[in-house]
Amino acid sequence: MADPVILLLAAGASTRMRGADKLLETVDNQPLLRLMAGRCIKAGRTRVVLGPTQAARRDALDRLEVEIVEATAPDGMAASIRAGVNRLKDNDIMIVLADMPEITDADLHLLLGLHGQGLSPILQAASEDGKPGQPVVFASKYLRHLGNLQGDGGAKPILKAHARDVALIPLPGRRAVTDLDTPEDWAAWRANR
Repeated sequence: MADPVILLLAAGASTRMRGADKLLETVDNQPLLRLMAGRCIKAGRTRVVLGPTQAARRDALDRLEVEIVEATAPDGMAASIRAGVNRLKDNDIMIVLADMPEITDADLHLLLGLHGQGLSPILQAASEDGKPGQPVVFASKYLRHLGNLQGDGGAKPILKAHARDVALIPLPGRRAVTDLDTPEDWAAWRANR
């Protein structure tokens, strides 16, 4: 079995940010995308999925040990996942969303460690109160399913179809469900930080 691959999904257009790029917002003195890529790198082999016209995001990853792949199809998150798993054969996959600044490298290590122990074929992070969130780890047997996804719902169809294989792993607080999509989200998050 090959080593797990972490897919950091960062190809979204940030349309709800009204002209700003959420992944270039500063967190801990660096762009969020760079921060999240650094956390992923600490946990393992990392592929960052970008869109074809995101030069500023590519620049934010300068000199980081990541593989960058491009999602060129127009169907949102599914296109990103398909691009991320392209040419992988027998790797387990962890999907991490780049707009979730509270996910730590320790969280990623925890999920990968539990997955490596064979806890369940799919591990999904959850909030402390059990609400399903991100990241999600998939056993390699789901590569074909991930590579055939369509639409902007991400891996939700796989999680639904294989619900009996999903183990929820609670993370502290709400960090598994905290994503920042709008200027208001960012302002509230910074005010409560």
